[in-house]
Formats: sequence, C-alpha cells, structure tokens
Amino acid sequence: MHAAPASEPDNPLLTLLEKAADAGAWTLELPQRRLTCTPGLALLFGTKAGALPAFEEVLDFFAPPSRDRMTAALQACLQHAQPFDEEVQILTTEGQTRWVRSLGSGSRGATGAVVKIFGVLQDLTEKKHAEQVAHSLTMRLGTTLASIQDAFVTLNRDGRITFANAESGQVIGRESSELLGQLIWEKLACNDAGRLEKELRGALTNGQSAEFEEFHPALGKWLELRAYPFEEGLAVYLRDVTGRRQSQEQQLLLQTSISRLNDIVLITEAGSVDAPGPRIVFVNDAFERRTGYSPAEALGQSPRLLQGPRTQRTELDRIRLALEQASPVRAELINYKKNGEEFWLELDIVPVDYFNRGLTHWVAVARDITARKAAEEEIAHLAFYDVLTQLPNRQLLTDNLRLALGDHDNPDRTGALMFIDLDNFKVLNDTRGHATGDLLLQKVAARLNTCVRLRDTVARLGGDEFVVLLKDLGDDPALARAGAEVVARKILTSLGEPCDLAGHPYDGTCSIGITLITQHQQHVGELLKQADLAMYQAKAAGRNTLCFFDPGMQAVATANAALTSELRLGLRNQQFVLHYQPQVGPKGQMVGVEALVRWHHPERGVVFPDNFIAQAEESGLILPLGQWVLETASAQLALWGSRPDTEKFSIAINVSARQFRHPEFVDQVMSAITQYGISAHRIKLELTESLLAYDMEVTIAKMGLLKEAGVTLSIDDFGIGYSALSYLKHLPLDQLKIDRAFVKDVLTDPNDAAIARTIIGLAQSLGLGVMAEGVETEAQRDFLARHGCHCFQGYLFCKPLPIDQLEVFIATLHKAPAGQAA
Repeated sequence: MHAAPASEPDNPLLTLLEKAADAGAWTLELPQRRLTCTPGLALLFGTKAGALPAFEEVLDFFAPPSRDRMTAALQACLQHAQPFDEEVQILTTEGQTRWVRSLGSGSRGATGAVVKIFGVLQDLTEKKHAEQVAHSLTMRLGTTLASIQDAFVTLNRDGRITFANAESGQVIGRESSELLGQLIWEKLACNDAGRLEKELRGALTNGQSAEFEEFHPALGKWLELRAYPFEEGLAVYLRDVTGRRQSQEQQLLLQTSISRLNDIVLITEAGSVDAPGPRIVFVNDAFERRTGYSPAEALGQSPRLLQGPRTQRTELDRIRLALEQASPVRAELINYKKNGEEFWLELDIVPVDYFNRGLTHWVAVARDITARKAAEEEIAHLAFYDVLTQLPNRQLLTDNLRLALGDHDNPDRTGALMFIDLDNFKVLNDTRGHATGDLLLQKVAARLNTCVRLRDTVARLGGDEFVVLLKDLGDDPALARAGAEVVARKILTSLGEPCDLAGHPYDGTCSIGITLITQHQQHVGELLKQADLAMYQAKAAGRNTLCFFDPGMQAVATANAALTSELRLGLRNQQFVLHYQPQVGPKGQMVGVEALVRWHHPERGVVFPDNFIAQAEESGLILPLGQWVLETASAQLALWGSRPDTEKFSIAINVSARQFRHPEFVDQVMSAITQYGISAHRIKLELTESLLAYDMEVTIAKMGLLKEAGVTLSIDDFGIGYSALSYLKHLPLDQLKIDRAFVKDVLTDPNDAAIARTIIGLAQSLGLGVMAEGVETEAQRDFLARHGCHCFQGYLFCKPLPIDQLEVFIATLHKAPAGQAA
C-alpha cells in the first residue's frame, strides 16, 4: 500500500527560499513510500498543495523525452541511494511544458537500506528561454558579420570555435564546419603559441579587446587577429596581412611591444545616403572610448554625428558614390569627438547582404590614425623644408627642378641654377660656436629671398650650401646668362654686407657657381653637379666671386672613365673583400653585421666604397659587384648557421637603386638563399631612399616578392632625401635606419636631434624597427635609447673588420663577463 502524498507543514523560511529559487521540494519515506511535497512543488506542477498523486504517478508529470531518464534516476536512488541531477521537462496540469532541474539524494538507515529520498525541482524555464534568445541573437549577428570581407569567428569562454564564416575557412585552410568546437590556438599554431592563448584568454578574462599579429608556419601566413569580448565569449577578426608583415618575425622577436590600435566597429542600416543618412544600429566599446559618444547617444543617429568643419568633402563624396553603388570603400577622414576635438580615422566600409535579401547593412571598421598623421605631417615638413632656415631642402629643390625641366609648353625658355657656398663658414663655427653659425645661416636665407623673384626658389642643401633656381630668364641664352649674372652679383653684394650675430659684427662672403637650364637637359643630378663644379671653380678663383659652368669642366669625366676601367679589372681579379661591422640589440648583444665592401687596389691599397661606389653605380658595374657581395654574404651566413653561437646572426647588405631595379634582382636573391640553404630572414637588404623617388609601383611589387620569401627589408640612411612619404605606410618594410649624419651631432645640433626623434616616432607608429648607425659615444647611444631606438651600429661597439678578425672578436664576446656590452 502506497501512502498518498502529504503537504509539508507551513514553514515561512522554506516558503521564502522556494519563492526566491523558483523551486519546490519533496521527501519520500521508505519502505511505506510516503511522499511529502512543499507548496512550491505543487505550484510548479500546477496543482493545489496536497493534491499531488502517489509517488509512482508523479512520474507522469515528466514529459515523454524526460520520463525514462527520471525513472532510471529514481530507481538508482531507491536501490543504491545514488544522487541525481538532471535538467528535464515536465507537463503541468494546464498543459504547459516547463524546464526544471531535478536534484535528489538518498539516505540509508542503520541496516544500510535506503530509508528516505530527498528531492528538489527548480524552475529553469525562464533561463532556458533566455539562453535560446541569446543563441538566436548570436547566430543573427554571426550571419551578418559573415558578409564582412575579413575572416570572422566566435569563441566560447573556453576558446573553442562556435562560429566560423567562409573567409575564416579560407584563411585557416579548412572547411568552416571542421573548425567548430576546436580550440582556436590549436588550429592557429604560431611561432609563439603561448602568446596567442594568453592574449585570447586575457581578453576573455579582462573583458577587453585585443589586437595583435602573428606568423603561422603551418599556413605560411601572417594573420592579424582582432578580438572583441561579448557575453558568450569572443568575436575574432582574422585578416591575412602576409603582404604587409611577411618577414617581420625577426623584428617581432627583437621588440617587447608593438603599438596597437583598438578598432571602432560601426554598423548602419542600408538606408538612403541622403539626409539624414543611414541610421546607426550598432557601435562597439571602442566607439565610445574614441569618440566620447555612448551607444545610447549614437544608436539611431547618422554617422554624420562625427563630421565637422574640416571633414574632407571630397572623401565624403567618394564614400557616398561607393555607398550608392553598394561597393566597399576605404577612406581617411577627419572626424570630431563629442568634446569637439579633431581626430583622424582610417575607415573600411563594406556592404552586408543578410541571407541574400540584398543590401541590408553597412559595416565600418575604423582605426584611429591621429598619431600617424601628426608624425607624417611633421616628417613631411622635415623632408621638404630645412628646420633651421625654413627654406626648401634638396628634395623640394629637386622636385622644382624636375618641374622646370618638364615645362614642355615653353621649350625654348632658359633658366639658371646657382650653387652658393659661404666662404670660411667653418672658421665661424669653430670660433663662435654652432649657435652663431646657425644665426648666420638664418640671416643668409632671409637675404637670399630678397634677391630673387617670388617665382624663383631658394633652397638649403645642408651645412653652408644654398641653391637658387631662377626660372624663365627668356628665350635668348645670352640674355639669360646676363640676367643670371645680375642676380648673382646682387647676392654677392647682399651677403657681403656686415651683419650682427647676437652682438658680434660679422663680414662674410660667398662663392657662386652657375649653370644655365634648357629643355635639352633632362637630368636634375647633372645640373646640380655642373653648378657645384662651377662653385668650386669660384672657390679656386679666390672666393667672393661667381663662375659659370664651362663644358671644359667635364674633364673630370675622363678620370671617371679610368676609374670604371680599374673597377672592371678589380672585379675580374677578385680584388674586392667584405668587412663586417657588428650590429647590437637592446642589451648590447651582437645580433648581426653589416657587410661593407673594400677594394684592395694593387697601387692605392685599401679603397673605401665612398671612392668607387658612385662610379660603379654610374657605370653599371654595381650589378656584378652587388651580386658578388650577395653571394659572399650568403656563404658566410651558411657557415654561421652551422654554429650555435652565430646561427641567429643576420647580415645586412646594401642594395643600390640600380641593382634593385634590375629585372633579375629578386631571382638572384632567391637563388642565393636556395644555393646556400640559409634562412631568408637572416638576409637584411638595406635599400636607399632614392628607390622611393619614382616607379613606386614596381618598387612595392618587388619588395612584396622579397617579403613573401621571408627577406628582411630596411631603409638605409633614412631622412636624407625621402621624396614620397605618403607611400611609406604602403611599403612592406621591417626597419628604418637613421643615417650617421643625424647621429653624429644628435647631442649638439637640435635639428639632428629633432629629425632623429621624429624618425624613431614614425617607425614606432608604423610598427617598424629602427637602427642607428654611426654611434660612436655612449652619450649618443643613451640619447637614442631614451627616445626609443634600441639597435645600434658604430665604432662604440666595433669597427668594420675582415672575417678573420671578426671571428676573433666574436670569440671574445663569449669569453666576456655576463652583461658586458659588445
């Protein structure tokens, strides 16, 4: 006989607990099987207290899919006191289906038999409903973001992939369905797998977005990962940035941090682009951090919310046209924060086709590039204008000369180019100091501007050298010569007048070289050489005078021809050798060398490259010479690669513009890597800035091929004459190298210090490494390190050495006490 269920006596505390937990309890006493239930349990089943059926009939309240599980769980508890905890469904007396959590455990008597079972049912219906809603929202958002051009996955809080769009499958090299349920750091095994897991777990733990790039050997790709936390885990964007970061692995190992920008994500409905424009339906946390507008303030508004007086109309019109054509678009815009502050954004806007319903949304991903823009503006000014005099520098002068030579509308017009050098300027610097010399240079610049017309150009090349470009002196060369002479004598008179230098009277003079410009001359460098030659003739004539270029001065070309012949013979007779100058890292450890060519001339002894490289470049012999350097350095890398103490060394090889532009240059580099079996990243090609002056498309394409192969790329002597800073961000570089000219006086010349700091800042903003060459004192090293440059080369560490002496030097490093710098 089974006892009918009874109700628990009223217990206020139990009633409150059941109400708070949406739960009900029951007790089954054995062997009489007396079932006692609380009011909360009756409420769950939809019956009145005390109206529940017998224990065996209670199982009928469980929905068919759950009934068998509960029957088995209760039987195990009845027989063995085995506890149970199940999520099951019940059917109420009103016919409703509810989710409940059923928990129970048994109690044994003195004989060991089960004498009582205690149970609790907790209502999970609302929780299950919330989970279904959240899952539905996650799937909808995932479907929307699947239309973005970037690869996209979502992770649960364990790091397992719960969603992957088609692009992610293409990037990772697997079908999207195969990725589901997998740990992302196992599928994206990278050089530093621990870092990937640490970054993503950190984002999950801290609830903050993360952005970083890693190389994945199994895929052969560099991937940019941008992770954004949401309630269920992480949303992760994966972008293949191999073309931009293919061989930065070596640089990343040398750096302890890389500047990362948090992306703004903004989604709008695909409404009309006419006012008021598409409505914002989603912004992420970065939007509020960057703009100051909260999601509540932004949702329902138009992106015009961020526009202001200086937002570029041309860029807005271009974006509008792309939106009207449902095409993706990239732009750089000036925007305004809530407090009115300007900031720059780099925008990528893509259309979204949601479930093939046509265009439904626009997704904009934006990066704050304000710091980069500021650095570009500052470096651009430094690149085209002299800091001290504010005159155009060599680069801007060169551009103006090209324009003058390219004036095909006036082919008979004649101009003039003047090269002006101050006489005895070094004496003034040595006796009264650089500050006084700088003051004179400023006064000279001002006086030169008063001697020419507004359409003429006055430039400072550096030091005490100035250039004046006189345009349009007429069609008659004789009259043009006379006009140029009038201006030159006016300059001689003006610069010869006394001036006051901070209370010190000074009488100075100058020497002027002049060459005429016609449309038949097409080489800017040749014009500068002619004016320079004429200036030295004026110096030789006693200074304080002028001299016109005479074709007879071309006699120097004879000497160049002789040098070319000797170079050719030297290559044939293997008279060239390589010396190596160590390069050191942040802790003073040797990380590689720069290969420097030397010429063992049979008559003149050791000849340094300054005395023959220019002529080798001019004659084309730089090609076989450069090939020999490449192969010799590669062979040395192969030897070092077999030794634990040198296996990680890199060799920097200088590459001339002519050598780089040779059609077979990339193949030659690849052949050397293959022939000697070396790691491509251990070859560092130091390219000259002259590569950036023209044919940028070809240059970028070749650099891209080299990076794909893993070769490290550096710009040598950065800051000397860059002509296309706007392209710098597009170049697949690893490093900028500060020229020794800036390092030499970095402690005494504020201009050099400003340029060095700016180059370091630019490199950091672009995620590039920076190395300073020509470091000769600890003070120079400390100044550069203090401003963010931690890689050095110079006599402070070691002079260039032939290989046998270098090996001795390397051996001494391993015998030196720990912590001792090279």
